[in-house]
Amino acid sequence: MVTSNRVKGIFFTVVSQASWGILPIYWKLLAPVNSLSILAFRILCSLLLILCILIPQGNTRWLRIIIEPERRLLVIVSTCLVTCNWGLYIWAINAGHTVESSLGYYINPLVSIMLGLIFFREKLSRIQWTAFGFAAAGVVILTIFSGAFPWISLGLALSFGFYGLCKKKAPAGSLETLGAETLLASPLALLFILLPANALRELGELRPGLWVLLILSGAVTTIPLYCFARGVKLLPLSAMGFIEFIKPTIMLIIGVFVFGESFPVRNLLPFTFIWIAVFLSFLRRTGESLPAEP
Repeated sequence: MVTSNRVKGIFFTVVSQASWGILPIYWKLLAPVNSLSILAFRILCSLLLILCILIPQGNTRWLRIIIEPERRLLVIVSTCLVTCNWGLYIWAINAGHTVESSLGYYINPLVSIMLGLIFFREKLSRIQWTAFGFAAAGVVILTIFSGAFPWISLGLALSFGFYGLCKKKAPAGSLETLGAETLLASPLALLFILLPANALRELGELRPGLWVLLILSGAVTTIPLYCFARGVKLLPLSAMGFIEFIKPTIMLIIGVFVFGESFPVRNLLPFTFIWIAVFLSFLRRTGESLPAEP
């Protein structure tokens, strides 16, 4: 049963990370739209999709998450974290900072691993500590090479790392917590549409294709986030952390080869350290998937 749960956790986590890795292409197609409007539609359309799933099931547990005081604080914190993460991420991609965003999601697994050690007393094997050391060294070198404080990278890493911690502690199912989070964020989303000057006029002038992409933003948000929430329930945060290297690697490839963003040759050194960590982490995961000897 434990092995089955681990395999399911790895599957859901890999699907979520691979999906998030290619999403910069989707958000880049929405570049003509204001980033706050994109964020608003991402929240509202996600909420509508989740309601279409939960209401026919007669599921009211997601409302109790908000009503009950002992659960409310945790979901408020997770809502703030994921809203900040989404907003910063969308802005960074459309402002030409995909490579810097990928650095943030290279740092994010390190945050997840450390949170697992601190809050859940998870243990790392020798090979996992080695992988962690390589990854940490790569991130430090890359930060030094950049010559500027990586606020985008750190903002993305910390917000999503602590969001993963909240999901780990959430006393409810994946869809229920997603429903509660998007419901709490929906008033803010409406303000993003109604308050900025000319926001409604700009939305009214959008091409039909952009409207379709905005509406579908709920699906492209909810499906990977649901898979992530399932995975984080089934795996230790330390294991989640290493699998999360998939996302930034795909983002980096897209940023450099699809969007044509700058990638100095000197960055090959720190990224080599990071890629060694990825290789070691997957080597460890493969070893764990083998059946134990009787």
